[in-house]
Amino acid sequence: MENTLTFDTSALTGAERTFVESLPTQLYIDGQWTDASDGGTSVVEDPSTGAVLTRIADATPADGHRALEAAARVQESWAATPPRERGEILRRAFELVTARAEDFALAMTLEMGKPLAESRGEVAYGAEFLRWFSEEAVRVSGRYSTAPDGKSRLLVTKRPVGPCLFITPWNFPLAMATRKIAPAIAAGCTMVLKPANLTPLTALLFTRVLEEAGLPAGVLNVIPTTRPGDVTGPLIRDSRLRKLSFTGSTGVGQQLIADSAHQVLRTSMELGGNAPFLVFEDADLDAAIDGAMVAKLRNMGEACTAANRFIVHESLASEFSERLAERMSSLVLGRGSADGTNIGPLIDAKSRAKVDELVTDAVDCGATVLTGGAPSDGEGYFYPPTVLTNVPASARILHEEVFGPVAPVVSFSTEDEAIALANDTEYGLVAYAYTRDLNRGIRLSEKVDVGMFGLNTGIVSNPAAPFGGVKQSGLGREGGTEGIEEFLETRYIGIADPS
Repeated sequence: MENTLTFDTSALTGAERTFVESLPTQLYIDGQWTDASDGGTSVVEDPSTGAVLTRIADATPADGHRALEAAARVQESWAATPPRERGEILRRAFELVTARAEDFALAMTLEMGKPLAESRGEVAYGAEFLRWFSEEAVRVSGRYSTAPDGKSRLLVTKRPVGPCLFITPWNFPLAMATRKIAPAIAAGCTMVLKPANLTPLTALLFTRVLEEAGLPAGVLNVIPTTRPGDVTGPLIRDSRLRKLSFTGSTGVGQQLIADSAHQVLRTSMELGGNAPFLVFEDADLDAAIDGAMVAKLRNMGEACTAANRFIVHESLASEFSERLAERMSSLVLGRGSADGTNIGPLIDAKSRAKVDELVTDAVDCGATVLTGGAPSDGEGYFYPPTVLTNVPASARILHEEVFGPVAPVVSFSTEDEAIALANDTEYGLVAYAYTRDLNRGIRLSEKVDVGMFGLNTGIVSNPAAPFGGVKQSGLGREGGTEGIEEFLETRYIGIADPS
């Protein structure tokens, strides 16, 4: 079974080129669009061809200092801004992003590669954080009570944490920005955002929207850079910074946690995953296949929530694998903006090489390839959807996050064995399970060691729900009523008995 690879390898269309030329490419500091202090720039590539899309300003450490200086200077006045006013800014931003959904979708597709249909889905998802937290801004509350001994009164209030540093990944360039920026705005925090240098255009376009929505100068400062350590390192050590939120690999997250210890920063870390996808003998197999396609191939598998290991009951493993391979082999690879494309490219050559390395290791260990299994020829960073069976426990792909469209399948015989296999990882972000037995589903949700659990569904992300993991998948939660708490400090005030 083979995938079709079809796309125009020529340069961007005229309309696409005009669109790219309309996008902001400068830094945004203290309410001003500005070049890097040394005039430096970096390139943004189209991963479907490897061609340069455009050049953007490349922030220096001095630019990072200016950005934090602006955020710190306006923190007090922004915190004093009425919650309703902060919420209205978010609501206007939601309406602007929604109205410009096609612009945001095209920006993401061109710089990240995902098909337009998926980009449109991300616009809807990312925008919803703006609407959700516009409503949460006015619901921050405290409490007042009498002390147990009756001799004093207890007043508990919430206040903004203070200036924040956000470091976002390349795979969901809008949603990862809105998921952090929206609750910070709602809580009254100022920010410095360092978007991924591979996909900065969407974040810069979103910054323009926030500016149009009335966000005051200095509240958000955006500094894309190809020197992240040099630029963000001094900010993490600066006493004016009070919060660090990062989404990315566990290795980088561990280093950032260590770096943040000196200032005892509040940290939120959304790190790697190794999601198990469990299919039991009583599962609705049609639904399980549909769920597997969503859980595995969203964003070409380049998602921390992507199903990484398919753990299927021995009575269904063969049929599941064959049907999944049939579905995956029918997909069309191509430029995300081309009609008929189901699967876009991976983000860069390094990422494709890592996927190929893990597949090759699995095959060398004895795995069988049902479909895919090797990089596509031609331009761009394409890797076809791949299904592997008979994957031995020693294969690296069962222990490392593949971040690509590869589905390794292993089998189990008992529920306890399935749970043991699911928990055999240092990660704990999300798990998926398909079973018709509700009692089993509840047992699994309690025994599989993850922060999120999808029962008979291949997608769990929802702005109204807390997103986050356990173990080496991270700290803190984003979204839901819990999301704004990450940006609030609790203050207790003791009051003498008024009688």
